[in-house]
Amino acid sequence: MSTVSTESFHATTVAKGRRAVMIKGPSGSGKSDLALQLIDRGYVLVSDDQTLIANKDGVLRASAPPSIEGKMEVRGLGIIEMAVVSDVRLILCVELQDDPERLPLDPQVETIFGIELPKLCVRSHAASAPVIVDIAMTRIEEDQ
Repeated sequence: MSTVSTESFHATTVAKGRRAVMIKGPSGSGKSDLALQLIDRGYVLVSDDQTLIANKDGVLRASAPPSIEGKMEVRGLGIIEMAVVSDVRLILCVELQDDPERLPLDPQVETIFGIELPKLCVRSHAASAPVIVDIAMTRIEEDQ
């Protein structure tokens, strides 16, 4: 029997293939900006600003709420339509911070529905952020 639990997160999510990264941070921290940079690197929008995370039999899946699916707020342009994917496997959580730890001693994790997800803390608005996220995604994909 299939069990599904769903929760909404204040986060922007993009996917590379069928695997997604959720970007968390306070309003104005650069979630959409980082997502746009990742989209420029070949990622596809899942959801902007609000992401639905579902636990489908122990696998975290990300989608957009129907009211905002395929829409992204781009500062200076407003709300724009974008290509979108849904129901993708969530494999990484990125948390935008002003001053993340340089060399964390222990692996960082985000726990959602009791499932541990690798977490990467990245400096808000850092020019290197999309490269760092892309490297982390590749490493996780290689380990799976």
